[in-house]
Amino acid sequence: MHSSSIPAFGLGTFRLQDQVAIDSVRNALDLGYRLVDTAQIYGNEAAVGQAIAESGVPRGELFITTKVWTENLAADKLIPSLKDSLAKLRTEQVDLALIHWPSPGGAVPVTEFMGALAEARAQGLAAQIGVSNFTVALLQQAIAAVGAGAIATNQVELHPYLQNRAVVDFARSQGIHVTSYMTLAYGKVLNDPVIEAIARAHGSTTAQVALAWALQQGYAVIPSSTRRENLASNLLAQQLRLADAEMAQIAALDRGGRLVNPDGLAPAWD
Repeated sequence: MHSSSIPAFGLGTFRLQDQVAIDSVRNALDLGYRLVDTAQIYGNEAAVGQAIAESGVPRGELFITTKVWTENLAADKLIPSLKDSLAKLRTEQVDLALIHWPSPGGAVPVTEFMGALAEARAQGLAAQIGVSNFTVALLQQAIAAVGAGAIATNQVELHPYLQNRAVVDFARSQGIHVTSYMTLAYGKVLNDPVIEAIARAHGSTTAQVALAWALQQGYAVIPSSTRRENLASNLLAQQLRLADAEMAQIAALDRGGRLVNPDGLAPAWD
């Protein structure tokens, strides 16, 4: 199964809890979203599982991604933790299981957790596997462990203010697909004058412009929203085509504006 089988547009669920998470997922599935992205650390896998179960959407139409937390990276913990995730999500298999963050301080070697993740896939717990928040050096180690073909995606912070080109270029050179998280930069790009001008020219929203910019470069996006009208509006980014000149204007906004850089968790970024 090639990485191109990851849907380009999905729903993120970071920071959504309990009924808020259930409502967001239910609304998204109702509107036509089919990829739902969660993680062990979000504490909402059970809520996501409930929303999916109650939606009536057949499992075969859905693409569910979860991410293994750093405390579960050791070889004896990774598979049991993924089985726990599957129970909460009420499914026998996730479509994609990611390493959420590299092991802090390299406590668990990349070879060990990638090997365990590959074993999880071999056991049928995940259809595809990948990584998140990986630098070029860490990607190289992951590739050495399991092969580039086994890594479906690298999910990284990527938005107009942080375009992460070193990682993107390396991933592409290895045939590894890129997923952009925080594509709207916590809403910071929504009031950007350049993006506002492009949005006006298209009669679209600034969120749609930022998402279209990412999609047009071949990245998958997973924006989240608790409001049904925003969930619906975001989906329309798939129909928006930006001109080359507009893409170049947004490319020029890159300023290394990293927003997610947790102490003790973040690797040495490229």
